[in-house]
Amino acid sequence: MKTSANIETLSFPVLGMTCAACAGSVESMIGAQPGVDKAEVNYATQSVKVVYHPDQVQPPTLQQAVQSIGYDLILDTTTGKEKQEEVQRTNYTALKKRMIAAAILTIPVVIIGMFFMNIPFANYYMLCLSTPVVFWFGKNFFINAFKQARHGRANMDTLVALSTGIAFLFSLFNTFYPEFWHRRGLHPHVYFEAAAVVIVFIMLGKLLEERAKSNTSSAIKKLVGLQPKSVMMITDSGEKEIPVSDVQIGDRLLVRSGEKIPVDGEIYDGSSFVDESMITGEPVAASKSKGDKVFAGTINQKGSFRFTAEKVGGETMLGQIIKMVQDAQGSKAPVQKLVDKIAGIFVPVVIGIALFTLATWVMVGSENAFTQGLLAMVTVLVIACPCALGLATPTAIMVGIGKGAESGILIKDAEALELGYKVNAVVLDKTGTLTQGKPEVTDLIWQEGLKIDKKTLSGILLALEQQSEHPLAAAITAHLKANDVQPIRVEQFESLTGKGVYGRSNGQTYWAGSYKILKEEQISISKELQIKVAALQEQAKTVIYFAEQSGVLAIAAIADQIKESSAKAVQELKSRGIAVYMLTGDTAQTAAAVAAQAGITDYQADVLPADKAEFVKLLQSQGKVVAMVGDGINDSHALAQADVSIAMGKGSDIAIDVAKITLVSSDLMQIPKALRLSKLTVRTIRQNLFWAFIYNLIGIPIAAGILYPFNGFLLNPMIAGAAMALSSVSVVSNSLRLKFSQLTLNN
Repeated sequence: MKTSANIETLSFPVLGMTCAACAGSVESMIGAQPGVDKAEVNYATQSVKVVYHPDQVQPPTLQQAVQSIGYDLILDTTTGKEKQEEVQRTNYTALKKRMIAAAILTIPVVIIGMFFMNIPFANYYMLCLSTPVVFWFGKNFFINAFKQARHGRANMDTLVALSTGIAFLFSLFNTFYPEFWHRRGLHPHVYFEAAAVVIVFIMLGKLLEERAKSNTSSAIKKLVGLQPKSVMMITDSGEKEIPVSDVQIGDRLLVRSGEKIPVDGEIYDGSSFVDESMITGEPVAASKSKGDKVFAGTINQKGSFRFTAEKVGGETMLGQIIKMVQDAQGSKAPVQKLVDKIAGIFVPVVIGIALFTLATWVMVGSENAFTQGLLAMVTVLVIACPCALGLATPTAIMVGIGKGAESGILIKDAEALELGYKVNAVVLDKTGTLTQGKPEVTDLIWQEGLKIDKKTLSGILLALEQQSEHPLAAAITAHLKANDVQPIRVEQFESLTGKGVYGRSNGQTYWAGSYKILKEEQISISKELQIKVAALQEQAKTVIYFAEQSGVLAIAAIADQIKESSAKAVQELKSRGIAVYMLTGDTAQTAAAVAAQAGITDYQADVLPADKAEFVKLLQSQGKVVAMVGDGINDSHALAQADVSIAMGKGSDIAIDVAKITLVSSDLMQIPKALRLSKLTVRTIRQNLFWAFIYNLIGIPIAAGILYPFNGFLLNPMIAGAAMALSSVSVVSNSLRLKFSQLTLNN
């Protein structure tokens, strides 16, 4: 094959995959095409990433190759995900209708088969009711089994098709030719109810899986929605509204109060405060003036400004975040469903045992050897029916998700529930995760010996801060109002950009703001207050000064308070041997203060969104299973990259959408509970699989007739069907025990 330096990498949504084996088929088929260097199928996101040489192979060729094995690719990379979501929603609705219809037909079959099998024409009633269940509503099992067989593979569908198909055909023969068995002194049992019940139970498991797929994350869609559709461009002839997609580098743009910033650029006129929490995660809006950079998707709060576009489209900071989230969601290895992997071995083994059983009876049996061998073979296939195996995982997952919901832990991806117990490293965002996520006044300290009473001064301070545009003013206003302070009229109010505010009351001038005001107005501050200011700043608190010309009257300390449960949660995680890290876009001083309060020794400050994801990758490269806990848009890339992603219920919609687990109360003490729930659920799944296989390990040899040479016992297929049903009941019952488990914090 000729080589080419021209290489492209594209991701395509895949349609029609129902299991990990399907993913393997798609991956191997695309990877085998000339001109394809690498193909990686992500079963979790139902997509394939292809590295190929465009001068040797084109996407339509890849699509044709995939279609030849029963699947499909969506080549439209712009709206492909939306089309895939639409198909998945349609599939889920159709499967739900089929399952309900199948269940309605199956219930009377079970009632007749279990209690009224001796009524006239009972077998014919069951035949009429079960035929559409097996061959119409359950036809996908047979179609998928055939697809797998064409490529030498086997999965759950193969097991379902084999067992239900054999049971149905055997029952059909017994219904129309009962004398075949009567002549041999045997009763012709039928298993229509077993075939129908298996189809319905396995369809239920498929429905749970399809529901997870149909709720595909819309995080990318929401991130794209952060960008405004149009923008005001400044031209020589005036202002003109244009679509954002038409903005070019160098264009001059206007952003008014309350609008989203459309592209990245630099301010050349005006000033404002901009909410940049999507980048930094910090709750306090950043002051912006001439020469400062602004970023797409951030929100202009108060004031307007003009800026020059420097990065547009996918090159903006928001565009990069979108790309990083897409890459992280698509970079995980395909989900290898445990049951499908087991089925890949189990199916050929069962088929081999069934055929070996028939051959052995024919070779060593005496009279009626073929009849008894055929009966034994059918019994093996019936008793090996995968009903319990198919229910082992979905029932435990379903109960585990319900148990989590009761405890305020919303789990929207079974993979997170299955993986949580392995977590040995937890990465915590600071703002909104460890802390409350909003600035609050922690201290209001007054100068001793004031001539004017504090109530009057508090009213003047409230009046000043109520009119201020600075984000921190809202914290002081809320604090004073909470203490029943009433505003006192202030005249000649003026905002001093980057410094604070001032106004006059009763002939006296008052200031509120940063230390710059004290310096400019040469206002003194007592040594007592200076000592307290230094102590507050050591705790990474922001200090606001309230003063008159004679000196500072009071200082207000503002900080994003750490949650009451944060330190306890960190200690609990550490006691379980889990390493805890903190990442924040805030300053080193603030990071150190919060880390100390939370009991965290490993932390990083001044971290950008991409840096958070890189840190998660670094831990993963060291062999750690990483849980990322965050609440903001700036955490979305790291959440998508992590093995287990956890969002705060009070966080941004995008963080919640990307994360696989959401803590409704935003209480970090829920994290140890979520990991405990994972451990209990996985233990239940293993118990279910154990009992399903023990049942087969004991039942299959007995069904094959291993006891016949010793005591003449040959298992009746009817008893085998009852044993199969009992195994399913035991699996469901064991899963329901999970509901009564305690998510206590001990191991």
